Amino acid sequence: MKPGMRIIMAFAAFTLVQGSAPAADRQLRIICFGAHPDDAEIEAGGAAALWSGLGHAVKFVSVTNGDIGHWREAGGPLALRRKAEVEAVAKILGNTVQVLDIHDGELEPTLENRRTITRLIREWEADIVMTHRPNDYHPDHRYTGVLVQDAAFMVSVPFFCPDTPALPWNPVFLYYPDNFQKPEPFRADIAVSIDAAITKKLDALAGMDSQFYEGGALGSADLIPTDPALVKARREKVRQRFEGQFQDYANRFRDVLSEWYGKDRAAGIRYAEAFEICEYGRQPDKAEMLKLFPFIHP
Repeated sequence: MKPGMRIIMAFAAFTLVQGSAPAADRQLRIICFGAHPDDAEIEAGGAAALWSGLGHAVKFVSVTNGDIGHWREAGGPLALRRKAEVEAVAKILGNTVQVLDIHDGELEPTLENRRTITRLIREWEADIVMTHRPNDYHPDHRYTGVLVQDAAFMVSVPFFCPDTPALPWNPVFLYYPDNFQKPEPFRADIAVSIDAAITKKLDALAGMDSQFYEGGALGSADLIPTDPALVKARREKVRQRFEGQFQDYANRFRDVLSEWYGKDRAAGIRYAEAFEICEYGRQPDKAEMLKLFPFIHP
C-alpha cells in the first residue's frame, strides 16, 4: 500500500471514530451500563434524575441479572427481586431500565455480548454512553467496560449487526469513577452537582433492600435488626453511607467542579458525580459537554 493511501485510510478511520454530533436541538438520549442491578443507579442516578427532569431520555442497562448477589438467596427468585428493585428506582429517578438475562459472575467479553451491547446503543440512539472502567475489582465490571469499549467503534460500522441500523454519529463514551490505580487512576474530565437530585437518589438507593439494607453478596443475618425499633436506625445508616459517598465525590473532585461551575459556586456544592471521557468514541470539547450536561448552567 502506498504511504499516501495509508494516511487517507487512517484519517478516514479517525473521522468515523470521532463522528459528527447529533442535532443540537434534539432530546438528549443517555444509556448507562452497569454490571449488576444497582451499579448504574449508584454512579449515575443523580445525573439521570437531572436529565430526566429536563425532559431528556435516560436508560439504565444491567448487563447481568444479579442472581448471586445475596448471602441468603440466589437464582431466579433473586434475579426477579433485583429487577423489581431497579424498576422501582427508575420510577423515582425518571429513567427506563433493562436487565439482561446473563448470570451474575459469569459475564464474558464474547462476540455475542458485543453484538448485544452494540444493538442496545444503536436502538437507544445514544448521545452519551456510560460504563465502568475496564480495570476494576469485579470481573463483571471489567468485562462490561470491555464490551462497551468494543462497541464504541462498532456502533458506527454498517455491516456489523446490520439488522440494527448503524448510528450516523459516534456517541460520547464516559466512565464512572473508581479508586483503582493500575494501570492508571481514574481522571475526572467532568464533575456535576447533584445537590438538586440528592434526595431522589438517596430515596432510590435506600429502597434497594437486597443490596444495601441486607448487605448483598457479602452481607449476613447480623446486619438485619430483629428488634423493630432498630430497623429505622439500620435504614438511616444505609442512607448516610451513600450521602457520605457523594459528599466525598464533591470534595475529591472540587477542582473539577470549579472548572465547570466556577470557583465560588463550586465551593458550595455538597454532592457530586464525576465522569471520565473514554478515548474511544467522539471527543467533545467543553462547549459540547455543556450541551450534553445542560443542568450545569440551567
